[in-house]
Amino acid sequence: MKKIAVLIFTISTLASYSQSKLGYYVYSDKSNNAIYSGVPWLDQNGNIVSAHGANIIKEKDTFYLFGEAHTDTSNAFVGFNCYSSKDLYNWKFESVALPVQRSGKLGPNRVGERVKVMKSPKTGEYVMYMHADTLTYKDQFVGYAVSKKIKGPYEFKGPLLFQGKPIKKWDMGTFQDDDGSGYVLVHGGEIYKLSDDYKSVTEKVNENITTGFESPTMLKKDGLYYFIGSHLTSWEKNDNYYYTSNSLKGPWTSRGLIAPEGTLTWNSQSTFVLPIQGTKETNYMFMGDRWSYPKQGSAATYVWQPFVISGTSVSMPKYQEAWQINLSTGIASALENKGIVLKNTDKQIQYKGNWKHTDSESKSDEKEASFSIKFNGRQTTLYSFSGPENGYAKVVLADENGRNILTNTIDMYSKFSIEGPVFRSPILKKGNYILTVYNTEERPNWSDKKKTNYGSTGNYISVSQISIEGGSK
Repeated sequence: MKKIAVLIFTISTLASYSQSKLGYYVYSDKSNNAIYSGVPWLDQNGNIVSAHGANIIKEKDTFYLFGEAHTDTSNAFVGFNCYSSKDLYNWKFESVALPVQRSGKLGPNRVGERVKVMKSPKTGEYVMYMHADTLTYKDQFVGYAVSKKIKGPYEFKGPLLFQGKPIKKWDMGTFQDDDGSGYVLVHGGEIYKLSDDYKSVTEKVNENITTGFESPTMLKKDGLYYFIGSHLTSWEKNDNYYYTSNSLKGPWTSRGLIAPEGTLTWNSQSTFVLPIQGTKETNYMFMGDRWSYPKQGSAATYVWQPFVISGTSVSMPKYQEAWQINLSTGIASALENKGIVLKNTDKQIQYKGNWKHTDSESKSDEKEASFSIKFNGRQTTLYSFSGPENGYAKVVLADENGRNILTNTIDMYSKFSIEGPVFRSPILKKGNYILTVYNTEERPNWSDKKKTNYGSTGNYISVSQISIEGGSK
């Protein structure tokens, strides 16, 4: 995204959690049994998984996730994180693969985005690519870094050169073809072929396709290339679209949207497509970001969905709140909620402050308005209606004695109104717990160079239902 924006209000610091405290209550190290979109993810230490604009590469039986680290105070580069997973559900923090440099193009008060890592088949080295820039987005180029080890540390080398000059574009992505050839995809649909060592560009394979077309990513199935991108709407989500071609050189045919019109790609923006090859089929997983400006560190989440591919069509016709992937067979399946569901009007939910209640949701825009529920079980999930007038909520999970287990900032804003899960706890030791949700009276807002404001128009928080698993009311 072209993110020329300024902060409108003061932001709290990035939420963090006590490893020992969380570890005492967590029932299993493998807290997730599926891919859950739109809710905060925690790593093995109980910290928010911070890996946006990301990609995944697989080494043997391990998946490595590389993405942008963020804070809630600035869009300045604070490093690229590396996580690992055996199942795509549970993520272990490995390292800051590329930290902020002491000075220079990825030093303090610079921008580093859209990190992607590929392994050169020729050299065996890992090469990292990124969009580097100033905070005002006036010094954009595609940069690269290298490492002998997948986890890093990576050494920043500066701009990736083509004919001796940097590629001065914004959003970028990567693609590795069946023959091991590497490509860099950039803003507008341009495609650059990499040298065998992946450290320079040998050819501009494809010219600009259209205006806009940022956050480029690509997949290939049965010899057909699918080129996916996004409109330019700053931090706002939009309906992502795609082209197909039998050749990376084109011609490219416009095929429309990858999700139902108006859903804004299920409130996300494309960043990568991961092929998951199994014995029965190859599944293609869409990886998207649900940005939350300015609280990108604590409230931004991820939308990972299985693609449905048929002929020239690639789509996500239905939003999967939770789904599983069999890594052996490659078959994906939806996961049904088997917990006890309490509607917003259930008497066990205690409200404080001024609330508006309907049969489908309860909502309030009053500062410090809250609701809480005492429950017995191992896990709880909060559902809400996210809408254009909604803002940030603070979620606090405590034990029966009121000792805080974890705290999350939740973004309930969405230009496209949708009901779904916004918070899901780790799997806890069976016991009695208290879930409390507060209105912070803060909301996602940003402005452009013309001082035009975007984002939420209100401070509402909402609850439609609460699910409890592994226990009783």
